[in-house]
Amino acid sequence: MTTELQSPLPSQPVLRLRLAPHRDLPRAIDGAWWPRSYDLLAELPQLLAGLPRTWGHITSVTVSGATWAAVPGRTLVSNQVVRLRRTPGASAPRTVVLLAPGRGRWDLLVVPPDTTEEAAEPLMAAAAAGQV
Repeated sequence: MTTELQSPLPSQPVLRLRLAPHRDLPRAIDGAWWPRSYDLLAELPQLLAGLPRTWGHITSVTVSGATWAAVPGRTLVSNQVVRLRRTPGASAPRTVVLLAPGRGRWDLLVVPPDTTEEAAEPLMAAAAAGQV
């Protein structure tokens, strides 16, 4: 009798996200997100799934700059419609703005996908510490 080894199913990559501790006072940046690509439709479901439940249902996402791949007007994420927008200008800071009606707004620094781990870690730590 022979036993075939089956390769493990590919697991979903770990979400590269660091959030600042919750505070009552607003801050300019609420954390950092390091996506694996500029394909928003591919990256967004994992980001939204990894957010704290206390943030509620994100209904609107705005990305800055022209580096993102096609950004349609809306998409379906986990059976929920999410409106997508892009701010004009390549010189705009790389951020993603998340809105949840009645819950709030969160601005995340976007670390470019091609950033090395050595360069990304200090950026993410600084954003989570409110030093960006």
